[in-house]
Amino acid sequence: MPIFWPERPLVMALGTQRVDVTTRALVMGILNRTKDSFYGPAATYDLDAFFQRAERLVDEGADLLDVGGVKAGPGDEVSEAEELDRVVPVIEELTKRFDVPVSVDTWRASVARAGFAAGAVVGNDISGFADPEYLKVAANAHATVVATHIRLRPRVADPTPTYDDVTKSVTEFLLERRRWAREAGLSEEQIVLDAGLDLGKTSAQSLRLLRDTNALAALGSPLLLSASNKTFLGAIFDLEVDQRREASLAATAIGIALGCRIVRVHDVAGAVRVRDTLASVAEAR
Repeated sequence: MPIFWPERPLVMALGTQRVDVTTRALVMGILNRTKDSFYGPAATYDLDAFFQRAERLVDEGADLLDVGGVKAGPGDEVSEAEELDRVVPVIEELTKRFDVPVSVDTWRASVARAGFAAGAVVGNDISGFADPEYLKVAANAHATVVATHIRLRPRVADPTPTYDDVTKSVTEFLLERRRWAREAGLSEEQIVLDAGLDLGKTSAQSLRLLRDTNALAALGSPLLLSASNKTFLGAIFDLEVDQRREASLAATAIGIALGCRIVRVHDVAGAVRVRDTLASVAEAR
């Protein structure tokens, strides 16, 4: 498997910081302020558990903390007011406690606005900017955004997605969303792309996208991989969600080697070891 080398230096904006991700990926630790996360150990709705997990992720070497208040899949309705209450106070507290950038995982522009005001510097939007105000809010806050491919929309089941060519479809979608972000006033360093594994994809389609990571990385924007403990890994290897650690680390290694420069993970310690190993190889080139 050839290692992906960017054609030019790759830099990502995190608030006022500019981080070189040409050879070294960033590890984004998942913090779910939800009651129904698919992955139990990250379902830290209780505040004490939430901040204990945050401290552990920081100690393990997380470069970013990604805070979400609503899971991506179907579930009980979470109102805008409830989502705001779940995520905004903890973002504010995280920025006080830790010197680590925070991302707000939301598709609502109103929640993103409040999250940025509380100190978040990244808006991680799995809807592909379905809220027409999202990019304007991010640009006004000088925040970075993650443009994620999804076939339908968050919270909606998509059991039989079909594509003529999944990689081509995802590429066209992401290029369009990147154009939208540029037109809204965001710089290249403030735009991250994510293929959206499991979001409106079969397991085979997600696996194909992981294999084609180098083609997506070649688009020239920092590429985020969110494969940790996901359904496609469980389906391929017949693993329950609490048995997917090794498969998740393997996906992380493949993703980084093929060009991903942010990996969103539950297992920060393991991902940091994988990242550092691959960075050593890249930096010795």
